[in-house]
Amino acid sequence: QVQLVESGGGLVQAGDSLRLSCAHSGRTFSDYAMGWFRQAPGKEREFIAAISSSARNTQYTDSVKGRFTISRDNAKNTVYLQMSSLKPEDTAVYYCAARYSRANYPGQSGYTYWGQGTQVTVSS
Repeated sequence: QVQLVESGGGLVQAGDSLRLSCAHSGRTFSDYAMGWFRQAPGKEREFIAAISSSARNTQYTDSVKGRFTISRDNAKNTVYLQMSSLKPEDTAVYYCAARYSRANYPGQSGYTYWGQGTQVTVSS
């Protein structure tokens, strides 16, 4: 069983930066591609970014391209989401997810394990 624990959320102002972390445990981290998703109040959970197990491949949803960067440290069993130029519309609960595959994937259905989420609030 895989456990995922997100951290790093908080309240920031528009234009600020924030880095989210997701600690992976229970299985070999380097066997899993990872993704970040978010859910804003009243909206469905949406894909943000994904990274392959080797970190060679990444993909992003259009709304965060150029502002967010996904990365991972397989030695620390951790995936990160560096967020910059934050906007009020980035306010959401952010979730990390893991899939037992080398390949990154942009859909929720591809992921088996999910963290509990961390709140990010961006004030204007």
